[in-house]
Amino acid sequence: MSLRMTLRILGLLLMLFSLTMMPPILVSLLFADGQWDAFAVAIGITVATGALMFLPNRRALKELRTRDGFLIAALFWSVLALFGSLPLMLTGESALSLTDAVFESFSGLTTTGATVITGIDHLPESILYYRQQLQWLGGMGIVVLAVAILPTLGVGGMALYRTEIPGPLKDSKLTPRITETAKALWYIYASLTIACMLAYMAAGMDWFDALGHSFSTVAIGGFSTHDASIGYFDSAAIELICVFFLLVSAVSFSLHFIAWRERSLLHYFDDPEARFLLLFLAGLTTITTVSLWLTDTYGTELGLRHALFQVVSVATTTGFAVTDFSLWPGALPFLLFMAAFVGGCSGSTGGGMKVIRIILILKQGMREVMRLIHPSAVITVKIGRVSVPDGIAQAVWGFFSVYVMLFFLMLVGVMATGVDQVTAWSTVGSALNNLGPALGEASAHYGDLPDLAKWILVLAMLLGRLEIFTVLVLFTPAFWRR
Repeated sequence: MSLRMTLRILGLLLMLFSLTMMPPILVSLLFADGQWDAFAVAIGITVATGALMFLPNRRALKELRTRDGFLIAALFWSVLALFGSLPLMLTGESALSLTDAVFESFSGLTTTGATVITGIDHLPESILYYRQQLQWLGGMGIVVLAVAILPTLGVGGMALYRTEIPGPLKDSKLTPRITETAKALWYIYASLTIACMLAYMAAGMDWFDALGHSFSTVAIGGFSTHDASIGYFDSAAIELICVFFLLVSAVSFSLHFIAWRERSLLHYFDDPEARFLLLFLAGLTTITTVSLWLTDTYGTELGLRHALFQVVSVATTTGFAVTDFSLWPGALPFLLFMAAFVGGCSGSTGGGMKVIRIILILKQGMREVMRLIHPSAVITVKIGRVSVPDGIAQAVWGFFSVYVMLFFLMLVGVMATGVDQVTAWSTVGSALNNLGPALGEASAHYGDLPDLAKWILVLAMLLGRLEIFTVLVLFTPAFWRR
């Protein structure tokens, strides 16, 4: 493993990342909100640090190995999120503390959508734009990481699809080279963002809100330019547009690429992961709607409207809101929150454990039941018409076991800071699934949590976004041995 090569790449990434702070300067000047200098200072610090990393190591051009990939993938999010917090700490009256700024930045780049900020409607326009842009950049990074990079390291949900399981979207690679794959994904991602923005504008949003919400919608992020989130607009048309683009973004971008390349939509219906997601959301929406009707929480039309939106928003780990679902009757808040553990499809911008893993866990559970009935039978687990090797089944169970163990460890850690049980488990679950909304004392925002609890949640966001093993491998002695 080459430290110099790692520093060269990180330095280059930081200098490139500094360019993303220029659009907020233009927004600041356009709206005359007086915050442009905060971004200018942040650019200077970021460029200087990146140059100090890059220039002394610019000739370190060795070929990347697997271990380098793990380290760079983890540092990519960590370092960029730390420097992404600079503008949030430098913006005068609306400046955040170090802990809050880092929390907000990690929440943005990991597309979690949890916020420590209150009075979002009164923030400077440049800060509003910057928060939305962080999520958009994070969402694109997630897609490239999940589809093009993590499978080459042998980890991540797409590794189940792309390397071990053959099929219509697993024909080795989308394009022959990772750079070409990343470029193709950028085109798809940008096209969806533009389409979403235009649809929002057609439904009544002004250009600034439409741009900001298209960023967080396609990224499945959940940040909004208003405290009331999507509910601020009180528009059924806007909510339906949001639901549509959330569903599109929760499906693997590999499917979008193949649909675009072959000019066919059949792959969406042939893919077992996409089918499972749609059926799961339809069933959960039906349960939620009927429950809201039976409890007279809403009328017929409003009950269906709110149920559909909140189910899709929470289950895809977006976190937009049109109402406070934590106040819904009975087990509905818990049911919706648990749906976020399923999350989106592999290779999408969604969080959670990923649909493909849930499918495999369910199928393996059924196999064990059948083995009790037929002890001598040879029963294979299949995804569609394809048999899944036992090695993949073991990897999924390993991931699930570590996921649950880390959840409980961080739950105990947050509770040890003085947070009550409901707030603790919902914030940890929300951070680990990159969801955003929580229950209990954090149902409105995370600002009142102790600082130590926020740092634990920052770690949870990072673990959830990098699918756990990419981070945990860095803490093994074997990783650092030559």
